[in-house]
Amino acid sequence: MHEFYENPLIHRYASPEMSRLWGAERKFRTWRRLWVALAEAEAELGLNISAAQIEQLRQHIDDIDFPAAERYERKLRHDVMAHVHAYGDVCPEARGIIHLGATSCYVTDNTDLLLMREGLQLVAGRLAATVDRLAEFAQKWRELPCLAFTHFQPAQPTTVGKRACLWAYDLVLDLAEVESRIAAIKARGVKGTTGTQASFLELFGGDHAKVRELEARVARKIGFDVTYPVTGQTYSRKVDSQILATLSGIAQSAQKAATDLRLLAGRKELEEPFEADQIGSSAMAYKRNPMRAERICGLARFVVSLESSAAATAGTQWLERTLDDSANRRLVLPQAFLAVDALLILYQNIASGLVVYPNVIARHLAEELPFMATENILMAAVAAGGDRQKLHEQIRRHSQAAAAEVKDRGGSNDLLDRLAGDPMFAKVDLKKSLDPAGFVGRAPQQVDEFLADVVAPLRERYSAALNQSSNVHL
Repeated sequence: MHEFYENPLIHRYASPEMSRLWGAERKFRTWRRLWVALAEAEAELGLNISAAQIEQLRQHIDDIDFPAAERYERKLRHDVMAHVHAYGDVCPEARGIIHLGATSCYVTDNTDLLLMREGLQLVAGRLAATVDRLAEFAQKWRELPCLAFTHFQPAQPTTVGKRACLWAYDLVLDLAEVESRIAAIKARGVKGTTGTQASFLELFGGDHAKVRELEARVARKIGFDVTYPVTGQTYSRKVDSQILATLSGIAQSAQKAATDLRLLAGRKELEEPFEADQIGSSAMAYKRNPMRAERICGLARFVVSLESSAAATAGTQWLERTLDDSANRRLVLPQAFLAVDALLILYQNIASGLVVYPNVIARHLAEELPFMATENILMAAVAAGGDRQKLHEQIRRHSQAAAAEVKDRGGSNDLLDRLAGDPMFAKVDLKKSLDPAGFVGRAPQQVDEFLADVVAPLRERYSAALNQSSNVHL
């Protein structure tokens, strides 16, 4: 059992739902569904296929003899024909009409499109659930001022809730991309060996209308309204590249937020959930490492790397088809979906249990706020009758001295004390000038507006998924 490599995406990270979606049973059952749909449509349009043959095919969609298919593949060196033979063994009456007129990509490509569409639907639900959790967090902490950063240097304050909205909005943009990709996926249809439908035209005696109708009927039977208008033997691998770019975008958003959380955990302002018996380090017992955020970053890096593989595959397809895409796609497509599923499970879990340390946040803000308040203090001193230029120079001198106290001597920021002791600022209410709420602008209101204008419609659209969603135990 432990002798061979096991994919950690299956055994450690991804959900059972996503793992089943890309499993062998689902794949090969879908192949059989496609063969049934083709036979049904061909019979409806006049080919000599009996109701008994189709019924036999229907009865054996799910009872796949995998050992038999493996034996056939070792002999035939062709996975599709191996499963044609294995299907034919249990459907002897229908053996001669299975895969009639089709090429391998009829089952492989249409199946991949079906799986990717369903995979994106699962991803959409996870995105919505994660946005929902971040929105709850943002609402709770909408007003709590915190130090904001540009260039990872202290900058004008924001609020904890507003920062969470930044993370959530990245996912909102990703969700829009996912929805767009779901809507854009079409069936490959029944296109034949090089996409010309020549084999089907032959089957229907040159009747172009019947070939067009065959494709439309098959598409409807497998759950599509439309097919790609032109293909080679495969649908354009540009489709895969676009979907992988969308999954990569989700990974990028998750990695950005997880990196922020790691930085904030290092400052002891914010932490991911940490369980009572959880061990942070095998050596340093006191550690509370942000391992879930770190795992998100690792999985995200993997997904982003897969995007380039899909792009390279799209760019290197020769003429109507080449087979160098096959082995690559068997790896890239399932693993990209599994990894995104895994990192969104982690993200949702973190967002559901983020721990905030208001006192640490307040202390860090207090250390920097006097510098940020100098413009307000200057204006208040001018309003009290002071000379603007002289006041500016005095603030500059006091600020440099306070900075030296912090940087050179490791002391605390004593700018406020210096200004309080300066007669030039005697008429200024310094305490009022340092109220953190006066420095966050419209951050709390922006949270409210974002939740009302962006999150509320999303919650309504995905209400069923949100009702089913739960905090995953990791």
